[in-house]
Amino acid sequence: MTRRTRRNHTPAFKAQVALAALKSDKTLAEWAQQYDIHPNQITDWKRQLTERAVQVFGDAGSPASSDPDLTKLHAKIGQLTLENDFLEHALTQAGLLSAKR
Repeated sequence: MTRRTRRNHTPAFKAQVALAALKSDKTLAEWAQQYDIHPNQITDWKRQLTERAVQVFGDAGSPASSDPDLTKLHAKIGQLTLENDFLEHALTQAGLLSAKR
């Protein structure tokens, strides 16, 4: 018996299979045969979809809560800009940097 090479499925394909399986109009074996994947894989994708569904409908009022590092990055950008402006001014005053930039 020959082994099949490992396949990587796209997230869109995984979502399609999981949503189809959630509809439950066919058995797991029928879905597995239709999509040519193992039934356990369908079960895993269904579980992942249901567990992560809460994230889809999360708190839309605070976009920073989904990416907490974004606020830190904006603060760091502001700090670095301020430091660059300060150093540029100090070097220009000391004559080490030309005023025309």
